[in-house]
Amino acid sequence: MDVIDEGKSELLGWCDPEDHREWVRKNKNTAMEEKVMSLREAITKFVNDGSYIALGGFGHVRVPMAAVYEIIRQKKRNLAVAGKTAVHDLDCLIAAGCVSKVEVAYSFGHELRGLSPASRRAVEEGRVKVVAEWSNAALQWRFKAAASGLPWVPAYIMMGTDTFKRSAAKIVKDPFTGRPICLIPASFPDVAIIHVYRCDVYGNCQIDGALVEDFELARAAKRLIITTEEIIPNEKIREEPWRTVIPYFLVDAVVEVPFGCHPCNMPGLYYFDEEHISEYLQLTRTEEGTKHYFEKYVYGVNDHFEYLELVGGVKKMNYLRMLEQGRARFAYPWAKS
Repeated sequence: MDVIDEGKSELLGWCDPEDHREWVRKNKNTAMEEKVMSLREAITKFVNDGSYIALGGFGHVRVPMAAVYEIIRQKKRNLAVAGKTAVHDLDCLIAAGCVSKVEVAYSFGHELRGLSPASRRAVEEGRVKVVAEWSNAALQWRFKAAASGLPWVPAYIMMGTDTFKRSAAKIVKDPFTGRPICLIPASFPDVAIIHVYRCDVYGNCQIDGALVEDFELARAAKRLIITTEEIIPNEKIREEPWRTVIPYFLVDAVVEVPFGCHPCNMPGLYYFDEEHISEYLQLTRTEEGTKHYFEKYVYGVNDHFEYLELVGGVKKMNYLRMLEQGRARFAYPWAKS
């Protein structure tokens, strides 16, 4: 095909799909075996310095925050991150110095809470490089191409935009119509981390509500860490097989972490901890405050359960449950009265 135009940015995560298949055949354990381990073990085993990672969920919703804090606690460095709609999770990783490269569709904004002071400072000072930009659809379709075993997917998006110029996509002459069409390259993350509602010990996962990109991401990544609100018996999974959106043979680790999305929202289970998010955004306005936040909430605790106790324990978690159920009054620290 004739290449008409191409984006000028770095292409992260691409490989020949045949090479990916070969890697999976040689390295992936697809047996139906128990994969339960601690969060510390999962991050130590599968997330390496320099890994290209992708995090499931959307914005502040159903994101694997317990895993993010463990990555920070282990001081992983030089990570590259696919920031499709990555907000609080990516922001924490950048603020803690774990990330050197990021490709973004939507990042650095905390919606009504304002922009990220920590990530903005890191990018402006050159500690983190935004190596490529994509539309939300394009970045999700990168995972779709990989999940389908294809080197790229064609689409009529981004053409004629500055987003295309800052991407790594190509515009070619369609051999059937003769018209320009954009080729979105596949993305095969080294590691994906997805937080789910429930799964069994083998990794058969159920996600309530919107899947966002997680169906495709789970099938695109080389390694997949699942964090879950609860582990349920395999018999329960078999009773409703249509609810399994991520099957066991894709999964490398299963970690049970109740409230593993805190301080973000797990729809139907618990609401945002606006008090904690506000504290984070206030502290990360300065390097001194950023250091204080991580010393207190990440390095100062041994694991996720000590963290939960520190942020308010059972009383706070019950309050967040009540908020999600509409049985408590909302309070937004960032909103002016």
